[in-house]
Amino acid sequence: MVKPPSIPAPKASLEQWQALISIVEAGGYAQAAQRLHKTQSAITYLIGRLEELLGLRLFERQGRRAVLTAAGQMAYQRAQYLVTEALRLERASQTLSAGWSPKLSLAAEVVFPTPLLLRAMNRFNEMGADTRIEVFETVLTGTQEALLEGKVDLAITPFIPTGFLGEPLLRLKLLALAAPSHPLHQNPAALGFDELRQHRQLLVRDSGVQRGLLKAGPELQQQWVFSSMALSLEAAIAGLGFAWYPESRVQKEVALGQLKPLNIKDGASQRYIDTYLVLADPQATNPAVAYFADCLRLSCKDERP
Repeated sequence: MVKPPSIPAPKASLEQWQALISIVEAGGYAQAAQRLHKTQSAITYLIGRLEELLGLRLFERQGRRAVLTAAGQMAYQRAQYLVTEALRLERASQTLSAGWSPKLSLAAEVVFPTPLLLRAMNRFNEMGADTRIEVFETVLTGTQEALLEGKVDLAITPFIPTGFLGEPLLRLKLLALAAPSHPLHQNPAALGFDELRQHRQLLVRDSGVQRGLLKAGPELQQQWVFSSMALSLEAAIAGLGFAWYPESRVQKEVALGQLKPLNIKDGASQRYIDTYLVLADPQATNPAVAYFADCLRLSCKDERP
């Protein structure tokens, strides 16, 4: 077995690089000494020793001010990265020692508003910046399978699988839409099932292996099934069919006049879906998963009326 080459130990210490950064950011040796709770002579010694080790002059005097040389500017920029990475390593080590998982996986139903998910991820980043997040966009049984097979730590789903507990997260409105040029918009009367069945419905494929176990609304004979909502939307905008879409996903298309709500009898132009937050193992949830769940709750709370 070939051993990897050994990495030589650095000559300069993090303390010296931190002194360099503090002089630049605080505005001088005296100010850096206050910031680092050291004497000015200690700061002078650290920088002098650093220049000696590097064989470079990092500062030059301009009156009473210490100004970076060209070499000092390069060293300062690299030092910022070095110290930041050292702090990240310390923070990651502390979170791991507290049981914080370095990886988190989530199954998010395709109808769930993307801005809310991204808002939750951004909130989570304040404490878990070093945690790797893996998001699976799933549909119907695909969300449940991800939980049942242990692929994810938590899920956003409209159906709570048997054996799991779920809490209400957000109620979503679906709108029946088609392009303004679609024949369904040419009928002045409210549409019934007989009128709808004469036209193509656009669907998003169930992402589960056991597809077709769950049905949303009446099944129509003419259907095109897509692997993503983006493809389904493109087809609808092109006038190739109609569908019920989450209101949050089609605000731009409706505002631009690319899609128009259908007039269907008995208020069927709108549907509602309740989404739930399900933890894969509530009894053994690590702090990272628990905190991400809180971030999701807060994001959805901001959205509720």
